[in-house]
Formats: sequence, structure tokens, C-alpha cells
Amino acid sequence: MIFTYNKEHVGDVLMVIVKNSGDAKLDVERKGNVARVFLKETGETVAWNIFEVSSLFEIENRGQIFLTDDQVARLNQELQAQGFTEEIINDKEPKFVVGEIVEMVAHPDSDHLNICQVAVGNDKTVQIVAGAPNARVGLKTIVALPGAMMPKGNLIFPGELRGEKSFGMMCSPRELALPNAPQRRGVIELSDDQVVGTPFDPAKHWTA
Repeated sequence: MIFTYNKEHVGDVLMVIVKNSGDAKLDVERKGNVARVFLKETGETVAWNIFEVSSLFEIENRGQIFLTDDQVARLNQELQAQGFTEEIINDKEPKFVVGEIVEMVAHPDSDHLNICQVAVGNDKTVQIVAGAPNARVGLKTIVALPGAMMPKGNLIFPGELRGEKSFGMMCSPRELALPNAPQRRGVIELSDDQVVGTPFDPAKHWTA
């Protein structure tokens, strides 16, 4: 679940992205200030657009935002008032965290990709397919998990790279829009004392 808001460029519209629709054909059902975007073939909801959202509550931040439980409850009240039966679920888990590569093997169908098992929390490991030249077992870096929105607007969802499943992305300093980011390829390298699962904090994790 991704909440995104940009009043200057989009207008007073909260976009709620439920899942990746890929190249599927979409349709829209609008009732009042609520529009449901769904897959034309199956009817499955992939996004909501809440127009004039400032009439429900104020949003100060821009880009990917995180809402309180009370704000999400207010959204669900609006959905119900307009006749929708589905609910929006609030996902407050951090989407950019410290990760550590614990296993890595070469991709069987690529000369530059690796299949990495990356620890991202206590007893939580995800598979990420990556092409970073500095990837290695033991490396600690910043991981964008499914549900993350990159600084340039790219959305992170589970996917596949050449037939291998991937559940996130290990990030370079440039991809995180960090100041003075080097122009060379490669994911950000953190010190060994960083704790896996810690939410990303530029002030703490970037010193260039």
C-alpha cells in the first residue's frame, strides 16, 4: 500500500496504490470524490484516488506519505459514505531499511545479475535480484522494500528479473537522491555496526 500526494503538480488528490497493475487494462469507477481504479478483466482494485482530500484532513508532506490510523479510518468512512464496501489498510512498516546480504549466487540467465538473500529484519530475509558490481556476502546496504516509493517516483513492487523473483531493491546513493552521491555504479555501503532492519535515516547512514 503506497500513499502519495503532490498538490502542486497533481492537485488536491491522495493517490492510494494497492498493487502493481503492470500492463493490464484498467477501468475507473467514480462516486463523489472517490475513484476506484480496477483491473478491467477481473475487477480487482489496484488504486484509489481521493479528490479534495484536504476536506478530510490536511497533508503537509509531498511524495510518498504515511498516514495515521485515524486518517485511514477517515478515508474508509468516506469510501463507505460513497457506497464502496472495500477498506484501505494502513501499512506503517518502514519501506527503506538497513539490509545485509547473507547469501549470493550468480543468476543462471545473466552475466551480471546476482540472486541475493538479504536479511531485512529479525528472522526476515527477502530475495533480491541485483546487478550492483559491489554486491557481496556480508555487505550492509539500504533496501527499498515492496511498498516503497523512490525519490524519482518509481514504485517498488515484487517482480521478476529474467525468471527469478525479486522482492525489493538494494539502493545506490544516486537512487536515494543523497547529496554528493558518487556517479559510479554500486549500492550504498554501510559500516558493519549498522543494525539490520533499522529504518533508513540519511543523516545517520550517509556521510559523504
